Amino acid sequence: MLETGAERLLRRTGSRLLCPGKGRSDDVYGICEKSDSVLVEGQELAPWEILAQFLQGMLKFLGVAELVKNTKCVAVTLPGLTEIQVKNFQKAFEIIGFPHEKYMLLDYGESFYYYVLSQKRETWNRSVGWYAFTPENVSFRKMTMNGATKPVTVKLEEAVETELPAEGQERDSEFGKFVQKTLGRDLFSSIQITGYGFSPDWAKMSIGSLCMQRRKVYYGNNLFAKGACAAGKERLEDKILKGYRYMSPALVLKDVGMEMRVMGAPAYYPLIEAGKNWYECKAGCELILDDITELVFVVGTFGEKHKKKVIMGLPGLPERPNKTTRLSLALAYVSQKKCRVVVKDLGFGEMFPSSGKVWDELVEW
Repeated sequence: MLETGAERLLRRTGSRLLCPGKGRSDDVYGICEKSDSVLVEGQELAPWEILAQFLQGMLKFLGVAELVKNTKCVAVTLPGLTEIQVKNFQKAFEIIGFPHEKYMLLDYGESFYYYVLSQKRETWNRSVGWYAFTPENVSFRKMTMNGATKPVTVKLEEAVETELPAEGQERDSEFGKFVQKTLGRDLFSSIQITGYGFSPDWAKMSIGSLCMQRRKVYYGNNLFAKGACAAGKERLEDKILKGYRYMSPALVLKDVGMEMRVMGAPAYYPLIEAGKNWYECKAGCELILDDITELVFVVGTFGEKHKKKVIMGLPGLPERPNKTTRLSLALAYVSQKKCRVVVKDLGFGEMFPSSGKVWDELVEW
């Protein structure tokens, strides 16, 4: 199995591409955030083409024969995932021959979740604190679990941050105040510290505040890469986190399904399950219309009992006898909130050939 953190690879290789036409240089990580083509040594390349070359070059270092065939999963983690970045990575992996089921993309929040829950239970059976440092500031997020739901929902609270002085003693003092403000008297199983702006050399007083109430405190800069590894292993091998669901604004929070007859009996047919990355949320099926001329989707928010029905009209649907109109249905999220729904008329054998009619809508449930 291969898993890696993209930003970590970029930082370690120091890969930079000269763009003479622009009179400046862009790193690969910066390029993956672009949608416009980039001039490289006089040649215009799309961002995903550059990203594909970089990924392929890095993967060659493994020395694995028939790389795609012998790789279970490539896991890439980044500070955040925009629509542009996702599209660039999807196209890049397609270029180098990796199908979508053989790679996964995670933001740092999701990597943090997988890392923490891959550790000993006593380090996360209560809340977990996360301090993320830069040379100029520090942010704090709290990871909480709601054991009243099944599966248990895990959330990262919104970040709060503060600027820190550059000097050691002043920096220590200000961080200590921030620790007292953010941790308060709450019970934490552990505290995780990441980023290159932290050092035990200056954090004399603040370390004491962190370790109060026998809190376990950990510091390191490979947490996100390890979290990405844990995510790939969990998905493909372990599957020990079935009783937990990580919920984040970056993930799809809606369950989407339909009420239909399955094997002759009325049933709810699930299409999209909440709690997955939006770019992983795809579904499809074929169905035969039974006394209806529209599609009705049942939509619910995870953890809430109330569900709503969303109707999709099919204007121009050919008139045929009942149960002789067969449709294909495909759903695919194009962003965290927007889902593309494509319906095609398949006809009904030689009796009723397909009209070629297609209904394509972009919806927000």
